[in-house]
Amino acid sequence: MTLKEQLKSDLKDAMRAKEIVKRDSIRTINTMVKQIEVDERIELDDASIVKLIQKGIKQREEAIIQYTEAAREDLIQKEQDQIDIFKLYLPEQISDENLEIGMKEIIATVNATSMKDMGKVMGNASKKFAGVADGKRINEMVKKLLS
Repeated sequence: MTLKEQLKSDLKDAMRAKEIVKRDSIRTINTMVKQIEVDERIELDDASIVKLIQKGIKQREEAIIQYTEAAREDLIQKEQDQIDIFKLYLPEQISDENLEIGMKEIIATVNATSMKDMGKVMGNASKKFAGVADGKRINEMVKKLLS
């Protein structure tokens, strides 16, 4: 079952069960997908949809930071609920231990020795861990291992 089909099925289930937050979150994902497909006249595959979902999570995390500064607890919870539902459609995230092992392999492959080599490492790591680790986690691990 593709991710699109899964979203469609889960949307129906959420509507039947009157799960408003889940319904609205799935509709948001579907809207992001449809907008790209219509604008660019392409059919998105699962990997592209995962990238869109990750982008949506990042946007909501940034909104939470702004709402926290404005002391808007009601809006913070709404955004966090959406993030929780978005994460249901991401592949399982890699553990920190496995991420560190993979990063050490990449560092050895590109012969990185200092922070000056961070660009080479990040490029390879972003490709290798696409979907299973976000850029922030990868960046932090690279800094930890190269410093």
